[in-house]
Amino acid sequence: MAEQTMKLYTLEEMLDRHVGEHGTPERERFEYELRLDLLGETIREARKQRNLTQEELGKLVGVKKAQISKLENSLTDVRLETILKVFRALNARVSFSVELEP
Repeated sequence: MAEQTMKLYTLEEMLDRHVGEHGTPERERFEYELRLDLLGETIREARKQRNLTQEELGKLVGVKKAQISKLENSLTDVRLETILKVFRALNARVSFSVELEP
């Protein structure tokens, strides 16, 4: 009996196939939402490490608990200034990476 082999796909190939290729509106939207999700999760984890409730963090930042919840759950577009205030309140260092595309 012939041996069957399984075709393996890279993550990039799967994204191209199921989300859309780089540069398409679908792929751009997916990657934007993924970055927001990662940012929200980072804020949640940092807040928990500092043993703060959403309400306590909101008070430190000067926003309501609901705003912190929306940030953590990626339910809102937020100004960069607010994100920086959140990380400052969490005593976290932030660094950005900018890459120019060809």
